[in-house]
Amino acid sequence: MVYQIGQKVRGTVTGIQPYGAFVSIDDDTQGLIHISELKHGYIKDIAEIVSKGDEIDVMIMDIDEYSHKISLSLRSLQKPKYHPFSNRKNISRYGRKTGVGFKSIEDKMPKWKQQALREIEENRK
Repeated sequence: MVYQIGQKVRGTVTGIQPYGAFVSIDDDTQGLIHISELKHGYIKDIAEIVSKGDEIDVMIMDIDEYSHKISLSLRSLQKPKYHPFSNRKNISRYGRKTGVGFKSIEDKMPKWKQQALREIEENRK
């Protein structure tokens, strides 16, 4: 069978290594799910997610055109627990905790303009 990047396929886990899990897609084709593509977040032990003999759905992420190695992903078929910026309210960097926001920039802008104009005048002399 001819496989394409982005294709969802069903396979059987044939082996587990510290760096990922090998999945047999058909009798002649095998791919690797790198540890970073098993799930969202930190993975302490691959055996907690998949075990040898499990039948799983995976997505083909890449096919090397020279060696014909197939990279697979289990993570791409899962919905992330949260969006990376979903907790903005709790991060003071965005100004929500302190309530300052962009107000301080608005207050300081006239002083910065005056200082910049003074420096320009001094450089002209």
